[in-house]
Amino acid sequence: MIKRYKPRVDNRKFYRVNERIFALQLRVLDAEGKQIGVLSKFEALQTARSQGLDLVEVAPMAKPPVAKIVDFKKFLYQEEKKKREEKKKAKVSETKEVRLGPFMSENDLGVMVKRAREFLENGDKVRFVVFFAGRQITHPEFGHRVLDKAISDLSDISKVERERHLEGKKLITLVTPDKKGSGKAAQSENQNAQEENKEISIEKV
Repeated sequence: MIKRYKPRVDNRKFYRVNERIFALQLRVLDAEGKQIGVLSKFEALQTARSQGLDLVEVAPMAKPPVAKIVDFKKFLYQEEKKKREEKKKAKVSETKEVRLGPFMSENDLGVMVKRAREFLENGDKVRFVVFFAGRQITHPEFGHRVLDKAISDLSDISKVERERHLEGKKLITLVTPDKKGSGKAAQSENQNAQEENKEISIEKV
């Protein structure tokens, strides 16, 4: 049986550097993007070498082609960094679920909050869900207390988008990234919840 292989698509951009540049005349820019002028390939190479840098063709279809005098390795790093930032900006926000327990330890809660912070920093929303098992639902104040702590710890980078509510034996709230770091909505919700919890007797099951 003959195996057919699909050709591998390489989306990387390639640049002609130094002697590999074909054009005899080039519009030359410095590392800051300022125009030096239209030089012959020989003059441009001499200028780059005198500075210990490379001549990189960045716009081969222009007339004349455009080249920059830069450190080629640094240039590639900056281009890759720019692509990652553009990709991050174009990323569609998702909603990640983080599950909590009403009687979880401080350490376990810290781990879950750290995970939620990573989601938020990545631009995703976080849906906190506190699960009550058995008779735990008779004391929802413990679930509110856990949410208070989680929301407070994340108030520097997030805000509450949907206020907490009960769905069966689940206490749910939704937080969203807040680049301004105001956290005012989270603080407001925490205060309201704390006032409500004062009316509930604290008795562990």
